[in-house]
Amino acid sequence: MSPDLGRPDLRHVDTWLFDLDNTLYPADSGLMGEIERRMTAYVMRVTGLERDDAYRLQKKYLADYGLTLGGLVEHHGVEPKDFHTIFHDMPLEGVAQDLELAAAIARLPGRRLIFTNADAFHAERVLEHMGLTDLFDDIFDIGSANYVPKPAPATFARISEAHGIDPAVTAFFEDSERNLAPAAAIGMTTVLVGPYALASTASFIDYKTDRLAPFLAQAQLRDAA
Repeated sequence: MSPDLGRPDLRHVDTWLFDLDNTLYPADSGLMGEIERRMTAYVMRVTGLERDDAYRLQKKYLADYGLTLGGLVEHHGVEPKDFHTIFHDMPLEGVAQDLELAAAIARLPGRRLIFTNADAFHAERVLEHMGLTDLFDDIFDIGSANYVPKPAPATFARISEAHGIDPAVTAFFEDSERNLAPAAAIGMTTVLVGPYALASTASFIDYKTDRLAPFLAQAQLRDAA
């Protein structure tokens, strides 16, 4: 197939990494807002702080450690598995099944993996709700990363070793610029997803899209179905 300059050229890709939250489903689902509210409530319970102070501390830990959990473990002795249980009964009604997305993912040749800072229980639950479970080969969650979150280079090394990933033939889809930087550094193709993606000027972003399904559907693929 000759290249079509109007379509993303992903013919070299045979390993597909997808972030979960705000990437596979849109940010306007409201799910991340609920996740944030639950984190703030947890920080209040652990620290005894009032809500506003707990929220500020939560954001500080997120900035300093890449995850709120990192600061809670380091400074408050929180057990990671206990922390993640607060998300296990999240209401998922706002996350719609997307038949266009399912069809677009199904046509991707090679391996498809979830690469998330959430835990496996949450990831499995969201995938099942969206009807996408059977389209992915595995989930590399925060537990698989020994609770060291993206964007830590060590976590990219860990997933690459665990799954025999060759960055040169791997595409990584994320809603976070900073999580794509280490992927680009090791030679992965980077795709920024979400409502702010098109405004990004980061030099390490190969492709930008505000909607994942049409992007995947239009992409040039190796041995596309």
